[in-house]
Amino acid sequence: MNGNTWVRRAHRWLSMTFTVTVVVTVVAIAVAGQEGPAEWIYYLPLLPLALLLPTGLYLFVLPYTAKRRSRR
Repeated sequence: MNGNTWVRRAHRWLSMTFTVTVVVTVVAIAVAGQEGPAEWIYYLPLLPLALLLPTGLYLFVLPYTAKRRSRR
């Protein structure tokens, strides 16, 4: 398995993790009611989102670098 395949697979799993954490956060906020959930619940989706950024940028730039390499 080469690096591109690994990054794609990691990006897919991170996106699923991000989706699940957003759903969990929304449910926690709805269930908590008037007093509200713990403060850390609001920050729960930020870790997968921060990890999605570099993998997404890499996958975005990948076709452009492949075109440039094929021209050479």
